[in-house]
Amino acid sequence: MQTKGTNTRDHILTIGRDLMSERGFNALGLGELLKTAKVPKGSFYHYFESKEDFGCVLLERYVEGYHQRLNELWVDKDATGRDHLMSFFNMWMMRQSTRQNAQQCLIVKMGAEISDMSDSMRRILAEGTHSIVERMADQIKIGITDGSIPSHVEPRSLANQLFQMWLGASLLAKLDQSIQPFQSALKTTEKLLPRL
Repeated sequence: MQTKGTNTRDHILTIGRDLMSERGFNALGLGELLKTAKVPKGSFYHYFESKEDFGCVLLERYVEGYHQRLNELWVDKDATGRDHLMSFFNMWMMRQSTRQNAQQCLIVKMGAEISDMSDSMRRILAEGTHSIVERMADQIKIGITDGSIPSHVEPRSLANQLFQMWLGASLLAKLDQSIQPFQSALKTTEKLLPRL
């Protein structure tokens, strides 16, 4: 059961997530966040020590949500490891092709921006991306075991390669305002994960 305080904290984080996806961390002023969330300054500092602390909590929540989406996406035990990975990349393309801020990837949006600014926020994103890559590697291992992925591939190396390619595609898609980088990434992914 959520208390009023939990609801207020969650509300600030939800509004902050939307605004950060739209503007980035540095461009988001505390005044704008409080005005949009319709909460007093005291409420913010009741839940967060600073703007950086707020950013850390928001990114931790984002990574947790990312893993929850993977849990939901990969719930089908009858699907192969390859099927799970392809569903992940199709979801990535769909979510990143939308203009809805709530769907945008904060790893793409904030990675470069906060890396030189906040070591705490950088660490959260770095650990989050490593944990996602590990889960991808686990699906590659499952695919090797179930015969849907070639046995000669090295799971961790391939997972890294795929994740980096899709991050790059996300950045190019934003720059070009086009879905084409995702389509290219999907074709390359299908070559790297050929159907057996």
